[in-house]
Amino acid sequence: MAIYLVIALIVLIILCVLVIYHDTHSFVVRNYEIKSNKVTEDFKFVFLSDLHGYVFGNNNDKLIKAIDEINPDAIICGGDMFTAHAKDGKIKYEPGFDLIRNLSGKYKVYYANGNHEYKVKFFTKEFGNFYDRYRSRLKKEGVVFLENDSVWLEDKNIRITGLDLNLEYFRKVVKRKMDPSLMGRLVGNINDKEKERFQLLIAHNPQYFENYASWGADLTMSGHVHGGIVRLPILGGVISPSIALFPKYDGGFYKKGEKTMILGRGLGTHTVHVRFLNPGEICVVNIKCGI
Repeated sequence: MAIYLVIALIVLIILCVLVIYHDTHSFVVRNYEIKSNKVTEDFKFVFLSDLHGYVFGNNNDKLIKAIDEINPDAIICGGDMFTAHAKDGKIKYEPGFDLIRNLSGKYKVYYANGNHEYKVKFFTKEFGNFYDRYRSRLKKEGVVFLENDSVWLEDKNIRITGLDLNLEYFRKVVKRKMDPSLMGRLVGNINDKEKERFQLLIAHNPQYFENYASWGADLTMSGHVHGGIVRLPILGGVISPSIALFPKYDGGFYKKGEKTMILGRGLGTHTVHVRFLNPGEICVVNIKCGI
């Protein structure tokens, strides 16, 4: 009897290893659609986040091919395209940089920071002027960086805002409460004229969805949680990078009144390179004109 249990355990371990290998080397495309009478023209975009230096195929040609088949109006990047760890004095930024650079030659790219971009920007003693050089090179390629800044797509009546939260709002274990006035201080309050525009907010950390909705974001695009790293049937994501068990927001579509958040499950990993029943993800979001 014992020998059968041992064999069953070995088979289970092998299956788990195979699933982890598959999920850390593949991605899926998930489609979302929302409607708004604020939008004057349909807007389809691809949302990418949390690549963390991963490569799918040759120089991420598999990602690029999948995106070209989607043929979006724009690319929105939710941050963490590299991991803020220097190995032998170097950050492995090239996969994310090359991916965004290649895409910017075909599509308009709007880029907001994740906590890893913010980390290299803030800790200049450790990382020098790496962030300034990284941003400058991509801006030369036409990438629009949104660091607590906004851009208005006049033909679609959509305002895209990129939120750049400091590292206090990415604390592990214990979540920091957000002052209700912080959003206004960082990106400005939404006046009556702005309320007539569709407000699309790129905010890396989904934990503060309620604050984003209260600020006035019609659609929030987030990442950071990596789908909960390990996903279980019914229970969903098991743990977030902030070491929160069974996080409230782990991936997918969320509503608060008339406000929506789409939480991408990201493409890569860092530190612990595990994804289980949780392959990487490209989000395709189609904002349709109408009620």
